[in-house]
Amino acid sequence: MSQEAPVFGRLGVAIVTPFTEDLEKVDHEALAGLARHLVDEGHDLIVANGTTGESPTTSDEEKLAILATVREAVGADVTLLAGAGTNDTRHSVALARAIEEGGNADGLLLATPYYSKPTQRGLIAHTLEIVNAVDLPAMLYDIPGRSGIPIEYESAVELSQHPNIVALKEAKGDMHEASKLIRDTGLDIYSGEDALNLPWLAIGAVGTVSVTSHLTGRLDRLMFDALERCDLALAQRLHASRIDFVDAIMNQGPGTMAIKEALKHLGVLPHAGCRAPLGTVEPEVAARIHAAVDAYQSVLAQHTS
Repeated sequence: MSQEAPVFGRLGVAIVTPFTEDLEKVDHEALAGLARHLVDEGHDLIVANGTTGESPTTSDEEKLAILATVREAVGADVTLLAGAGTNDTRHSVALARAIEEGGNADGLLLATPYYSKPTQRGLIAHTLEIVNAVDLPAMLYDIPGRSGIPIEYESAVELSQHPNIVALKEAKGDMHEASKLIRDTGLDIYSGEDALNLPWLAIGAVGTVSVTSHLTGRLDRLMFDALERCDLALAQRLHASRIDFVDAIMNQGPGTMAIKEALKHLGVLPHAGCRAPLGTVEPEVAARIHAAVDAYQSVLAQHTS
């Protein structure tokens, strides 16, 4: 792991968005409670209004209100990033400007434009138009499995030269390419794949932006600390202890649905509903998630008692 403090912190979480039971409104009371829970679990970075936060289904007004609630709940010491990347450049620019004017976010998360599949030149132009419109630092998000296009190495190098582009959330799984980016650019690389957090940290990623750390934050923090002490054996044991939970959350359908079900089972959220088209997990999947949460609680007790 990098010994220099990254711009955005180390232990990050892509926070879900709780809704009222009818799914018509954001449940701001539940959101504030969840945000405080995440800080108590050890997070120093919260990413709101990402796709895990169901950003395609929330209005810009709801997004800005979400940021205000999270900021009030966690205070100024926790880094708060706001998702602003869409597949409409003009909309992304307008949203980024509104986020900056709101004053609650420390930076932006910019996912690559989904579905449209622009060329790399189009991707670069899209990204630069957003970051040139505001004076906020940005984390790029490379997730071709969902967006349909990668941020190619040459594009990342070019974008890294912009002073507002300081980090990259990597969910492409190409550690060799990311190793070159760590060597050749000043970008802070974050693991965007929960199953690969330890390998990413081992090659020089500065931190993680996770879904499962809604629950595994304390173990993840222990793993970070072990790596800082060069205790690889402990880091490996902690990594292994979360494998089954990661499987239960990330490999049975959309992670948003699964982590909300886990948080409901743990009593952190009042219900697990997601706005359409997501919905809720099937009963048999819910049972597996509940079992994984219960097993993880036992693992956590072993490592923290």
